[in-house]
Amino acid sequence: MIDMNPSHVRALGRFLTTCILATAVLLMPSCSTSKKATVPVQENALLWEVSGKGLKEPSYVYGTIHMICSVDYRLSDTITQAFNQSRQLYLELDMDDPAMMMKSMQLAIMKGKTLKDIFKPEDYSKLEKYVKNNLGMPMMLLNTLKPIAITSLLTAKSMPCDKMESYEQHFQDMAKARKIELKGLETLEYQFGVFDRIPDSAQARMIMDMIGDDKKQKEEFNQMVEAYKRRDLNALGGQINDAPDIAGYEDILLKDRNANWVPIMEKAMAEMPSFFAVGAGHLPGKDGVLALLRKAGYQVKPVY
Repeated sequence: MIDMNPSHVRALGRFLTTCILATAVLLMPSCSTSKKATVPVQENALLWEVSGKGLKEPSYVYGTIHMICSVDYRLSDTITQAFNQSRQLYLELDMDDPAMMMKSMQLAIMKGKTLKDIFKPEDYSKLEKYVKNNLGMPMMLLNTLKPIAITSLLTAKSMPCDKMESYEQHFQDMAKARKIELKGLETLEYQFGVFDRIPDSAQARMIMDMIGDDKKQKEEFNQMVEAYKRRDLNALGGQINDAPDIAGYEDILLKDRNANWVPIMEKAMAEMPSFFAVGAGHLPGKDGVLALLRKAGYQVKPVY
């Protein structure tokens, strides 16, 4: 067993617990095609009201971007008002679970293999150098981590700013202030399991694409942020990742998860007005959350 420096362990734990969702910034919206993601222009919005089908009070669905630079972070009065009209908060994960850090560390560890077994020798050397220069961590500390964990760490570090904000964290803080319950639409185990179903070789190639062109990664992220600030679901849903290696995994990354969430959302809304905050890439398209809620018989209209 590696004798890990406690400061490195703490840093790694914080990275994993706060940044595992950030991988969706690269994968989730980019896995949709513009055809699948098309929504009427007049309905482009991030905040949506859900009513009808016997609901006594409306609930709300908000599309987040999991990590964003502080200068670009905005939380309008309209969003805050909708949140305050709700009596429970649902995020993709139950982020106030006290065991989240420990679970993240346990689930991030590979069993019976290391990154050296996944990467080609020359690629591993490049990754080792990149990690040392950009994360300030020895590769030996990360060698047993799953590719999804490495991707999350690299995603957070590749942000084009020093200070970042998280919509999920802000909603979590708001829920605590109002003393309303925070729940998750899926478990951390399930979310890790989604990426476990993508071949290691495909994830390794994606990581090499990430570290091979920092400038391109930042440009694509900036384009995503600009679309988000415009509340342009067409652009968010239609972005296509240049790396073809994840093509074919759209169902497990988006479609299946959306379908799993809707019954949970229906039950929650029937109980009390609820506020759902999920990655914006999950909202548009015929298999998106908005379309599935409409198909289930609800009225879904744009608010902001």
